[in-house]
Amino acid sequence: MRIQPDGTSLTQLDPLLKPFVPQLRERHSYYQKAKTQIENYGGILGEISLGHKYFGFNRGEMLGETGVWYREWAPGAESLSLIGDFNDWNREANPMNVDKWGIWHLFLPDKEYTNRLIHESRVKVHVVSKLGGHDRIPAYIQRVIQESETEFTGQYWSPPNPYQWQHDTPKFDTNTQGLRIYEAHVGMAQEAEKVGTFPEFTDNILPRITELGYNAVQLMALMEHPYYASFGYHVSNFFAVSSRFGTPEELKELIDTAHGMGLLVIMDLVHSHAVKNINEGLNRFDGTDHHYFHAGAKGEHIAWDSLCFDYSKYEVQRFLLSNIRYWLETYRLDGFRFDGITSMLYSDHGLEKQFTGYDDYFGQQVELESVTYLMLANEVVHAVNPHAISIAEDMSGMPGLARPIEEGGMGFDYRLAMGIPDYWIRLLKEKKDEDWHIGEIYGMLRNRRIGEKHIAYVESHDQSIVGDKTLAMQLMDAELYTNMSVFTSNLRIARGVALHKLIRLLTFSLGGEGYLNFMGNEFGHPEWIDFPREGNNNSYWYARRQWHLVDDDTLYYKHLNGFDVAMQHLGTHYHLLSDEDIQLLFIHEDAKQIVFTRGGLIFVFNFHPTESVTDWRIPVPEKSDYRLILNSDDIEYGGFGAVESVHYPWQDVTTEGYEQSIQLYIPARSAQVLIPVR
Repeated sequence: MRIQPDGTSLTQLDPLLKPFVPQLRERHSYYQKAKTQIENYGGILGEISLGHKYFGFNRGEMLGETGVWYREWAPGAESLSLIGDFNDWNREANPMNVDKWGIWHLFLPDKEYTNRLIHESRVKVHVVSKLGGHDRIPAYIQRVIQESETEFTGQYWSPPNPYQWQHDTPKFDTNTQGLRIYEAHVGMAQEAEKVGTFPEFTDNILPRITELGYNAVQLMALMEHPYYASFGYHVSNFFAVSSRFGTPEELKELIDTAHGMGLLVIMDLVHSHAVKNINEGLNRFDGTDHHYFHAGAKGEHIAWDSLCFDYSKYEVQRFLLSNIRYWLETYRLDGFRFDGITSMLYSDHGLEKQFTGYDDYFGQQVELESVTYLMLANEVVHAVNPHAISIAEDMSGMPGLARPIEEGGMGFDYRLAMGIPDYWIRLLKEKKDEDWHIGEIYGMLRNRRIGEKHIAYVESHDQSIVGDKTLAMQLMDAELYTNMSVFTSNLRIARGVALHKLIRLLTFSLGGEGYLNFMGNEFGHPEWIDFPREGNNNSYWYARRQWHLVDDDTLYYKHLNGFDVAMQHLGTHYHLLSDEDIQLLFIHEDAKQIVFTRGGLIFVFNFHPTESVTDWRIPVPEKSDYRLILNSDDIEYGGFGAVESVHYPWQDVTTEGYEQSIQLYIPARSAQVLIPVR
């Protein structure tokens, strides 16, 4: 591709963008202006991404004395004073001074405060503004604890014995290995009816993930959030690890252990909005409604009951870009899933919008400030760690989201293929098996932006939340509770187990360059997710994972889990997801059959509910015998074990335009994966 200096190179990849060259130029120009301002202050790795080294609590000097600096940006405030255990919460003891940019500062010399401001000291800042006086949690605080049901307090975090890292980041290329993500929530990862902890996740869950064969774990809800049931998406303290799971050092040990096991660790990053709470969060920190957020209606997200950042402000950019660098460097994370991108990109947040044409991606509704921020965010990610991964959660299909910035893209490495799970749900709800259109399914799974890498998935946490149904529940419903025993014959369970495997394998092999699964769904976890709340009597019953089900050899959950392991094996050993050459060899609508190749493997699916096929002749691309390496009908995967042959000799018989073919037996509702014998 020939790179154009005005951000219009995307048109070479996608000619449908040519009518929108003026908009692409405008977008690129807006970004260049922001970059120029940043370059004046040290560039992307300068002060714009080092806010956490300046604001909040940092050791330093003043006039030759060592001590701790505390700084806060609050241009609309009348006065600030630091309070806490160290000064008996005296609001008059430590007043702060302000400079012309609205940055308040205070120096605490060691000679006076060494034995007073100590590790885990509780702290707040008293802010006097037009709203009156309020005790607030510092914006850049790195530790927050919950002292009662409604009270959160900051802590000065400076451990005398910082965590000592033991392992390097795993060295493998996701472009060849394929990114295979295990999405997890630390709090609900345990079986006990309680909030799980970082140590418990490290000891109990990481080994399960490695045994399954995934190469990355994506952790949700790491940033401090006051309401547990928000799933971590109403963030209050962006630099603080959620204390309900444990300490910062315990999170570091989790990440370090994961690295030692060969797992990358990706974090859910919520920069699309923030919690409204005044006592815990940033809302009206300096007394105004236009401090970190947009003023008035633009600053309120009506669907999420949260606040929208003003990405045009330098200090807001510094806060958020520094937040990215902080998590990458302090916790050695390997990347982020950027949550709620659609909400950021459009002034209407993309609510109730279908996005049926390119006009929807360009025009007055596009927020250029947000687009520029996302480009800058990706620059920081890859400047801090060139191997780090950024994933965009966007349901609109914005072109160029996962293309390099110099081409006119936004710089993400991957985008979530959000249409796939919605399609499977709709298909299962609206059509009988015998009415499925195999060509339509194939087209859906192959329908993605050219040149942009996608993460495919059947279900994430979104499809598992109360009010909806997991794939297993869609297929088997209440039978999951009574008839999952391998000693019980049940038609609904047999159908459900078979389709659970076929849907996941088809999505895995066709849907993208990466794959994601939410914890427990690999074995067909029967329950949806519902966090403790008033509506369920604050129960933790649905905010946990029932691992005993998959550990029971007498239940089909074990077989579904085993199939997921075998599926991940395809990605590990055959580099399946990195191969962009997918060839459709055969499709038959009436027989519900499809055959295609990817990664040097042949995938054979028979979706017919009742018709098994004997001596089925299929085309093959090579004059070679083929060997069966995965069969969904195997007994170990909950099938019937009807397939006996594992070796298929090639025949000099032309089929579907190919000069050679093989014959095989494939039962109804089953799939086989074949490899050429060389």
